[in-house]
Amino acid sequence: MAGSSLPVLSPGPYHILSYGTLLGTTFFHTFVGGIVSYQVLTRPQFAALMAKIFPVYFSMQTALPVVIALTYPATSYRPGLSGVTGVLDSSNRWSVLVPLAAIFASGLANLAVVGPATTKCMNERRLQEKKDGKKSHDAPPHSQEMAALNKKFSTLHGVSSLLNLGTFIATVAYGFSLAARLD
Repeated sequence: MAGSSLPVLSPGPYHILSYGTLLGTTFFHTFVGGIVSYQVLTRPQFAALMAKIFPVYFSMQTALPVVIALTYPATSYRPGLSGVTGVLDSSNRWSVLVPLAAIFASGLANLAVVGPATTKCMNERRLQEKKDGKKSHDAPPHSQEMAALNKKFSTLHGVSSLLNLGTFIATVAYGFSLAARLD
């Protein structure tokens, strides 16, 4: 065909694949994999699994919005608005830039700050369990140190969960914007 380019050189397929990977990974981990793992594995096994999965998962949530922005495809009626230029265009501020920035920021916060702090707190609880001779999840009473660590862990876990939920909501919101471009 005259005028057509090879699909492999077009940013569109990479954009869709990156978006699909982000949405699918976030949905699966949040609503299926994490829940089933928690129900099936022992606490130490679950903690070990999540300690290995979370850095990869949060890295994906940080990197994929960048790939999505870089591969943002132009349309036939606005051919110059592709890639970062298209994402930053004022007409795309709320439908494209804000969701992608939110996904990136929440993934980065979990990757660089909240995730490591949560892992550190889990390790501190494990040491305190040895000192106390009692598991962090055993029935109270707990030592003051363990009670403080349990509260800290709950707070960190809650913040991480809210960031992850924000990622999911922003990813779905961007999906509506992407779908509107297909009409």
